[in-house]
Amino acid sequence: MSFMDEKFTSTNKDNDELILDTQESDYKNLITRLKEINLTIGLLKKSLDKL
Repeated sequence: MSFMDEKFTSTNKDNDELILDTQESDYKNLITRLKEINLTIGLLKKSLDKL
């Protein structure tokens, strides 16, 4: 393996880790948002039941 190949491989690994971190963060944000939506729907149902 040449020096350039090692550098390229290292850069790809760093990029892959960044992508995985971003995807994990996006997933956690999505789960949080879905929980908030679920809570809002539950509160709306309770409000409608009182009518």
